[in-house]
Amino acid sequence: MKVKFICCLFLLTQILFAQEINQTVTYGKGKLMLLGKTNKKAFENKNFEWYQKNYDAYITNNNVIKELKAPLKDYKIKVFYGSWCGDSKRELPRFYKVLDKAKVDFNTVEAIAVDRKPEAYKTSPNGEEKGLNIHRVPTFIFYKGDKEVARIVEYPKQDFERDMLAIVKGEKYTPNYGVVFFLDKLIKEKGLEELKKNLNTYVSYLAEYTKGSRELNTYGYKLLRSNQLEKALVVFELNTKMYPYKYNVFDSYAEALHKAKMYEEAIKNYGQVLALNSKQTEVLDIIASIKKETELIKSK
Repeated sequence: MKVKFICCLFLLTQILFAQEINQTVTYGKGKLMLLGKTNKKAFENKNFEWYQKNYDAYITNNNVIKELKAPLKDYKIKVFYGSWCGDSKRELPRFYKVLDKAKVDFNTVEAIAVDRKPEAYKTSPNGEEKGLNIHRVPTFIFYKGDKEVARIVEYPKQDFERDMLAIVKGEKYTPNYGVVFFLDKLIKEKGLEELKKNLNTYVSYLAEYTKGSRELNTYGYKLLRSNQLEKALVVFELNTKMYPYKYNVFDSYAEALHKAKMYEEAIKNYGQVLALNSKQTEVLDIIASIKKETELIKSK
């Protein structure tokens, strides 16, 4: 009876949370963050004063906005952001200012604040981000009907006015971090085994398009923290092959291998971290901890 009551209470809490908008929760040392669906009223809270400051500071290109105004009415926009995230704090107010100037109907805009806690990293309470490959925030997804036509990831290539105009005019628009979208599409269409089987082939192809090791590293951690361990391992391994001179990519790969209980491979990659950067002495403690862990497993 007690278990049934607790289950009902949990379910009721989830339902109530789903109905609320502009929900705030605390994290860290009493800091406040938004979580779940929000609207512009959320930023009237003094804890999010960065919004008005950055909104006021942004100077819009009104000539471009005039051109943008009419075609934008045919689109719906879904926004994922973190009220704790520096990029979101900078870009979200700019985005909203452009929409205000274009006199957009905000019923066509859905904004979702995501979590920053490691166990729920870049996720929302109701899972709106599932299947959408939200690996960086803010992400602005543009829909025509029910079909995604483009997205702006983290920051616009020029500015919101001109990027959005290119999108609504139907011009080809490739978002930042295009390699991540290539991999996501490849995995969805051909499966993870295809990527594993031809990893070295993709290394030479993708290396031309990445801007640095952080591009795939961030993606790998998003997969890792959302318990997509097998995908995370492949992405991290790919990154070590693309950037074999960067110690941080081996550190990330080793962390994922450790989580997968692939202890020997984890130790090997942590060793590579030291080989590339001997100052990373904390890795020695991690290696010792893994060895102790494997000894305990063997003794059982």
